[in-house]
Amino acid sequence: MSGAIAFQGARGAFSEEAARRLVGPKPAVLPCERFEDVFRTLQSGRAAGAVVPIENTLAGSVHENYDHLLHFEFPIVAETSVRIVHNLIAAKGATFAKIKRVYSHPVALNQCLDFFARNPQMERVPFYDTAGSVQMVVEKGLMDAAAIASSVAAEIYGARILRRSIESDRQNFTRFFLLRTAGYARRHPVRADKHAAWKTSVVFSTHNVPGALFRALSVFSLRDLNLTKIESRPLRGKPWEYLFYVDFLGRVDSPNVRNALSHLGELADFMRVLGCYPKGA
Repeated sequence: MSGAIAFQGARGAFSEEAARRLVGPKPAVLPCERFEDVFRTLQSGRAAGAVVPIENTLAGSVHENYDHLLHFEFPIVAETSVRIVHNLIAAKGATFAKIKRVYSHPVALNQCLDFFARNPQMERVPFYDTAGSVQMVVEKGLMDAAAIASSVAAEIYGARILRRSIESDRQNFTRFFLLRTAGYARRHPVRADKHAAWKTSVVFSTHNVPGALFRALSVFSLRDLNLTKIESRPLRGKPWEYLFYVDFLGRVDSPNVRNALSHLGELADFMRVLGCYPKGA
């Protein structure tokens, strides 16, 4: 098996920055075009792990990856949050005054609306990826175009940062998960400081009857377990029924968590632990 970490996007994507935080400053990486490709790359053994975004403080949850977590069954072993700093990046020799078009992922473009309001001469052009837009601008030698991406992308593609931190809201963070195969996770258990806080992520479904969700969530409150996230997703094959993804503080091997999960298993139609991992900064 390769020791590489798979992620969606081109080299220099924010997911690569997350990978550097999670596994080391210079990880071997395998960029993938789509999120599903990331999971399939890990499934095939071509990667030793995968880094995927799961939620952003402005754009919300990455729903597709919640669905992939259920389908592929890779355990979550770590998490981190990356502050999203958007930079205006161009090929060397380009100047700010000559920029007429700006390429990036639609989410990134929308997170820089104040910058575009101040610079109405610049046209926003959607592109499949932030770092990929830098690669394209540099490889084509475009002197009247720029891209919005991370500083890591500028470094990788030998580009020039024309303006730094152009995002409208600086409280812009994306949370990422590190995934491993079940076998890898067993052979290489996560190590953390003995005082570190831990999180557990679970997914479950309930009977479609009054009070079912209330009773399911009460298993956590009865044991003073703090929920940090709850997300609902459609349950395929059962219209208007849902899966509930829950993150809470606690280690899966602690008595109160064991009791809560046992109780939840009695109430739920379906329940699975997605991972137990040190709480990210």
